[in-house]
Amino acid sequence: MPAKDDVSGLKSLGQSQTQYPAQADAGLLETFPNTFPQRDYVVTLESQEFTSLCPKTGQPDFGTITIRYVPDERCIESKSLKLYLFSFRNEPAFMETLTNRILEDLVAACAPRQMTVVGDFLARGGVTITVEASYDR
Repeated sequence: MPAKDDVSGLKSLGQSQTQYPAQADAGLLETFPNTFPQRDYVVTLESQEFTSLCPKTGQPDFGTITIRYVPDERCIESKSLKLYLFSFRNEPAFMETLTNRILEDLVAACAPRQMTVVGDFLARGGVTITVEASYDR
C-alpha cells in the first residue's frame, strides 16, 4: 500500500497569495510527519536567493543556504522554509550569526537526527564567506 502524506497541519502551502514577513520569524516554519521515520535518509534543501543586511553598513548580503538533514519524526515543509528564509531580508546580522541561527531554528522546528546548514555568501570587499554549522543528536 502506498504511503500517504499528512498535510492537514500545513498553512502556507497552497495559499493563493503569499505574504512576505517584515522581519526574521522562526514561527513561519512548518513541518509534516515523516512517513518513513524508521529509515535514515538525507533531505537536501537549497535556496539561492537568500538576502540579509550587513549589521554595520546596512548594505545587502546575498548568498545560498543549503540545508542537509536526516529527519526523525518531522520533515520541513519547503514553502514555509522559503518564507522563513525570505524573512531575513531586512535582518542586520553577520553571516556566521545567520547560519547558526537558521540551524537552531530548524532543529527546534523538526528535531532531526542530524542537520547541517551551509551559508555560502557572495564576495563583499573581495572576500567570500562560507559558514557551515552542524547538529547531531
